[in-house]
Amino acid sequence: MAMSMSFLISVLSHLPIYITTIYSVIIYQKLQRELKIFSWLLVITGLIQFASLLLALRGINNLPLLHLYVPSGFILMALFYARVLNGFIDVRIIWITTLIFIIYTVINSLFFQGILTFNSNALTVESVLVIIFSISTYMLFLTDDIKESKKDILSSLNWINSGIFIYYLSNLLIYYFGNIITGPFSQQLNLYTWVFHSFFSVVMYFCFFVGLWNHPRT
Repeated sequence: MAMSMSFLISVLSHLPIYITTIYSVIIYQKLQRELKIFSWLLVITGLIQFASLLLALRGINNLPLLHLYVPSGFILMALFYARVLNGFIDVRIIWITTLIFIIYTVINSLFFQGILTFNSNALTVESVLVIIFSISTYMLFLTDDIKESKKDILSSLNWINSGIFIYYLSNLLIYYFGNIITGPFSQQLNLYTWVFHSFFSVVMYFCFFVGLWNHPRT
């Protein structure tokens, strides 16, 4: 019973992803550059999550998709933050970090955590880097210069950045202990852990939707 309920919650947690992704596509032409880049991330995430759910429902290992999503998602995340922070920091730092991370995640998938296993190493490093991007953005949003230059979309960016920060911070421990959680512990504990993960995913996409909803209407 617990397993069925947990699985149902996990499936339902995908709905905010699809709703937010579809909404971003509908309003895409009205979005400013930063939010358009962010919508690219939503579309890629939505497609991969949809494929992942189909494989899971068929009982097929969907972890190879996670190995694909981590580098591709991080590139788009870096592109988003580079656009947001452009003019306020040297964005070459973001791109050098991204290049190093991509090399790392490829090496990890090839030699340490194969594509049929949970790539917790890459996810942990990704979470730390994204949290750093997010905190840096929070700090810059406190300055008068960025408040003025981004005033039209500051509300949208704050909601989106908050969703990213909450999700990656709350799931950092899950990623760090990923192989332990999916290993010797009981299946029930495993499922409850991923329900916890799904809850914060819903919170994140709620923040994303509100952020997109608050986009400047010109």
